[in-house]
Amino acid sequence: MRHCNRWMLAAILTLCCAINVSAQRMDDATPAAGSHAPNFTLTDLNGQKLSLTSLRGKYVVLDFWATWCGWCIKGFPKMKKYYEKHRDKLEIVGMNCSDPVDEWKEAVDEYDLPWPQVNVPKDSKVYDDYIISGLPTKVIINPQGKVVTTYLGEDKEFYDILDKTLK
Repeated sequence: MRHCNRWMLAAILTLCCAINVSAQRMDDATPAAGSHAPNFTLTDLNGQKLSLTSLRGKYVVLDFWATWCGWCIKGFPKMKKYYEKHRDKLEIVGMNCSDPVDEWKEAVDEYDLPWPQVNVPKDSKVYDDYIISGLPTKVIINPQGKVVTTYLGEDKEFYDILDKTLK
């Protein structure tokens, strides 16, 4: 009976934690809002290098995702609507997290993702620089290269923040 109670308690705590972190603004995450977004240079789908600094002058959303992440995939249709809505002042960069190249390319084609896509290798310091603790993680960066906010999860609140930021 004791073993069963411990098992139930562990299951309940795990469920509560999962619900709690499903979608949240990460105000305490580093890089902190207002700090310079760490630069990176990563390889895109065509084998070309893309660096964050090359996107200065527009707002940028770094969208950390993976093919196995259901919430990442679920968010693509809404992200596409916002990309079209704010395209004149917004660039989205898909930051694929360590999927095999063939699976990554297949997913980009399948979901018809129109924004630039880069591969973030498993050993990349980008994960530490942006404190990636779960997927999807979205980082909004202003035209001067400073972090506006970091958001973990897929939720309407992210898009409300994006609308407010891009007004």
